[in-house]
Amino acid sequence: MKPLLPAKLLQALAPWRNAPAWHIAFSGGLDSTVLLHLLASLATTETLPPLRAVHVHHGLQAAADAWPAHCQAVCDRLGVPLRVMHVHVQPGASLERAARDARYQAFEEVTGAGEALLTGQHREDQAETLLFRLLRGAGVRGLSAMPVCRPLAGGYLLRPLLGVSRVELHVYAREHQLQWIEDPSNTDLRFSRNYLRQHVFPMLTARWPQTVPSLARAAEHLSEAQGLLDDLARMDLEVADQPSPFAWLPLPSLAVASLRELSDARQRNALRYWLTPLTRLPDSDHWSGWHCLRDAKGDAQPLWRLADGELQRGGGRIWWLPREWSEFSHATVSWPDPQSPLELPGNGRLELIGQVPAGPLTVRYRQGGEILEVPGRGRRDLKRLLNESGLPGFVRGRLPLLYRGEQLLGVPSVAGSWAVTTEGWQLHWMPQTCDQGLS
Repeated sequence: MKPLLPAKLLQALAPWRNAPAWHIAFSGGLDSTVLLHLLASLATTETLPPLRAVHVHHGLQAAADAWPAHCQAVCDRLGVPLRVMHVHVQPGASLERAARDARYQAFEEVTGAGEALLTGQHREDQAETLLFRLLRGAGVRGLSAMPVCRPLAGGYLLRPLLGVSRVELHVYAREHQLQWIEDPSNTDLRFSRNYLRQHVFPMLTARWPQTVPSLARAAEHLSEAQGLLDDLARMDLEVADQPSPFAWLPLPSLAVASLRELSDARQRNALRYWLTPLTRLPDSDHWSGWHCLRDAKGDAQPLWRLADGELQRGGGRIWWLPREWSEFSHATVSWPDPQSPLELPGNGRLELIGQVPAGPLTVRYRQGGEILEVPGRGRRDLKRLLNESGLPGFVRGRLPLLYRGEQLLGVPSVAGSWAVTTEGWQLHWMPQTCDQGLS
C-alpha cells in the first residue's frame, strides 16, 4: 500500500506531536477504526504521544450494548488502552444534538491539560455539515463547518482526517482487513444527516461529480473569512473593553459608547465574538434585543435575555450576567463571628477589616429608605449615594448591608465614592467568582 494516508495523517497532526497524550474517540465505526489503526501502526515506527481510546455508550439502542466488547477486542489487538464511558442523553427536540452534547461532555472529561482528543470526521462529513448548515440559514461562522482544531477542556479537539475521502478510508480498511460496526441508526432517514447522505448527495454528485471536494473547499474559504471577521472583532473589542470603574465586579463588560460608533454589522460581529464563550447565540432574526438594550434611555434598565444569561446596561456599559448571578438569597444572615469572613449564600464573601464593632451583627439587603451616616456629610440617603456612585442597578440589590439590630452600621464603599466609617473598620465584599473585592 502506498503510504499516502499515513503521511497525510502525520502532516495533519504535526503541530501536536508533543502533546502529553492523544485520545481517540472510538465508536467502532469505519472512520474511527481506520484512525485508531493508523495511529497504532504509526506508533510502532514514529515517536507519538501515548495513545488512548475512548468509547462513549449513549444507551439509545439495544444493538449498542455489544459495541463496547467489540471496541475492547480491537483495542486489545492493537495494544491501545480503552475507556468506556456511559452517558445519559437528555430528552429534547433534537436527539442528534442531545447525543452530541452528551458525547462531547464525556470527551471534555477525559481530555487533560494540553492533551488532544482525535475524531474521525472526513471530507464527506465536512461537505454534509456545510450543506446542512446552509439549509438552516447559518452565517459565516456556521458555514465554515468543522475546524481541524478547536479548544476542548484544557486541551484540543482535532479532526485530522477532514482532508481524507470516505473512499480512501474504505480502501485502507479493506487492505488491512479491518472489521467495524455498522450503526443501524445511520439508515434512519428521520435524521437530517442521513437524508442528506443517502438521498441528496447521490443526486448532487450524479450531476456534479466534484460536489464533495468543492463543498469542503468552500468550507475552507469560509473558515478563512471567519478568521478575518474574528480579527476585526478583536480590534473593535480592544476599543470597547475599556477599564471599568468597578474593577472588583467579576462580570465581563464593554463600553456602550465605543460599540455605538460601529456599524450595525460590526456591532453584531464584535458581540458574537465576545459572547461566544459565554452563551449560545440567537439567530439573525432575534437581535432586536440588542437594539433595545443599546438604544434605551439613560435612566432605563433594559436587559437582553439569552440562552445562558442576560446582558444588562449600567454605568455606560453592557454587562454579562450568567444565569447563576440571579441565584442568591435575599434572606437576612447572622454574623456570629465577625472576626472571620462571612459566606453569603450565592453572593460571595464579606469581611470586616479593622476593629470589629460590638454585636450582635446581621447582614441584610436593600428594602428602600435606608439612611447611612457618612463622615463629613452627616446622614445620607443610601439610594442617593448609590446614584452618585453610578453603581449599576443590577448590583444594588446584592449589596450587603451591615446591621446591629435595626441600626444600619455600614455598607461596602463603591469605587471609593465615599468613606464608610470613622470607627476604625471597613466592610470588604468579594462577589462570587471574583478575585478582587469591594472595600
